Amino acid sequence: MDVVGRVIWISGPVVRAEVTSQTQMLEQVSVSDDQLVGEVIGLRRDIATIQVYEDTSGLVPGVPVYGTGAPLSVELGPGLIGGIFDGIQRPLEALAALAGDYIERGVTAPALDRERRWAFTPTATVGERVTGGAVLGTVPETPLVVHRVMVPPDMQGTLTWLAPAGEYTLTTPVARLTNGHEETEITLMQRWAVREPRPTAERLIPSIPLITGQRVIDALFPIAKGGTAALPGGFGAGKTVLQHALAKWSDADIVIYIGCGERGNEMTDVLNEFPKLQDPKTGRPLMERTILIANTSNMPVAAREASIYTGIALAEYYRDMGYHVAVMADSTSRWAEALREISGRLEEMPAEEGFPAYLPSRLASFYERAGLMTTLSGQEGSVTVVGAVSPPSADFSEPVTQHTRRFIRVFWALDKSLAAARHFPAVNWLDSYSGYVEDMKDWWIEHVDPAWSDLRNEVMAILQQESQLQEIVRLVGPDTLPDAQRFVLLVARYIKEAFLQQNALDPVDAYTPPAKQMALLHLLIHLSHRGQEIIARGAPVGRIQNEVTVWPQLVRAKADVPNDDLSALDALRQQLDTELDRIAGDYVA
Repeated sequence: MDVVGRVIWISGPVVRAEVTSQTQMLEQVSVSDDQLVGEVIGLRRDIATIQVYEDTSGLVPGVPVYGTGAPLSVELGPGLIGGIFDGIQRPLEALAALAGDYIERGVTAPALDRERRWAFTPTATVGERVTGGAVLGTVPETPLVVHRVMVPPDMQGTLTWLAPAGEYTLTTPVARLTNGHEETEITLMQRWAVREPRPTAERLIPSIPLITGQRVIDALFPIAKGGTAALPGGFGAGKTVLQHALAKWSDADIVIYIGCGERGNEMTDVLNEFPKLQDPKTGRPLMERTILIANTSNMPVAAREASIYTGIALAEYYRDMGYHVAVMADSTSRWAEALREISGRLEEMPAEEGFPAYLPSRLASFYERAGLMTTLSGQEGSVTVVGAVSPPSADFSEPVTQHTRRFIRVFWALDKSLAAARHFPAVNWLDSYSGYVEDMKDWWIEHVDPAWSDLRNEVMAILQQESQLQEIVRLVGPDTLPDAQRFVLLVARYIKEAFLQQNALDPVDAYTPPAKQMALLHLLIHLSHRGQEIIARGAPVGRIQNEVTVWPQLVRAKADVPNDDLSALDALRQQLDTELDRIAGDYVA
């Protein structure tokens, strides 16, 4: 690399350098002879403002700046799955081998192993005209993921040579394209600028749900494949635990978990637990379809800002292969705080609560890279983004939460009081919403149950009525309510205990397939209808509450009834009907 300038000003992770005219906006540079990774984020005449992604302690004016001539980019190719990277895609395991437990600044290693050989099987035909995104061959990256070797999006031409089946390193050419008089070699690896979205053929309307196995999400507030969701909650509300559950149980093909500015002990738990987890669908290790990006709160703040772009760039790469990718960003509040700190170093005019005025546009540029797409090769792939938000004091009116709500369609509001009551997931059913309900109605009708929308609406109506009645109960007590309203409180209680609440540690209850979710809802709504009929005949709610004996079985059904055999729910319904019929027989219709 050539020297393109020298540092003249330093303020934490932001430095200014007097540079030559060759320096470009958003160019990746190296600062000082320690080769600290940086990115040009401002140019004014011959003064470049550089965001440094490593510790700048001890840096002095006059040290050289080396240019790369390329933007901040990620390496894309076989070997990403199962990897653990930092915010600028340095492999943490390789860095630990080089520097020990504490990573020294300037230590770097290639994101992908250049020495490892991969089994390549060609699938294209020599002589055909190919464009960006065309699949040239496949590589078995893991037992769960077949890596499709693609033509880079900005290339096209006639395929003049294709390597035979065999084992190749990432840098060995496996194909040649000719476009006019220009010949280009293609290897198993390519690079892509993290801030530039990868092109697609068409954006589709998300209409297929991302099945998570979490009943409150799938049945009440679903998210589509290619959708966007926010997961806001105060400290201790369960954001990270729920994201872990989504990463483990969702039916995404590939999961990318971005630990962006979270506490080191939380990220340590992720790094220790994920390699031990099994993929519930295949029994294989979950890491065989997972990529982890770790950038904790004690790591350089500027790298936190880049980490979510690194993660979304990797997700788009696998989307272009035709995979459905789920991105878990934990948390976007810490990312926004990094923006605020860097903006302060740049002496920019602050907006709400000190955040920069461009916070909304940065949030939009991140969430808009999600979507269900037709790829350049004609396949369907998606990127689903779930961003955790950590508002101070659980204040959902703060800027990050409010601006995030403008760009997402699913809002899972976590309630700390529910978490304190050991109600998991602690999703508040009154404050949450999903904008994909109508889009996914046809899928539920065709694949699961035509009554899904009606059941969902009835459950939501019961929960909302219960919330209103609780205001009266807190003032004058439940005994003043008529029996019909007291029965609403009883049904709402069992909806919460028997359906909404899950045990993440129970082997059955941790994941509920859609068919069982609908069976449980049918049972609870059937109870509601039968009880209302009996109370309308004049029966007191106390008889239903005291003489029906199946309440414990109803609450335990979510864990006691196997996910693949729902016959026990039919037997439970028959027993419930028998006991209700006995009560109804004492009252004339």
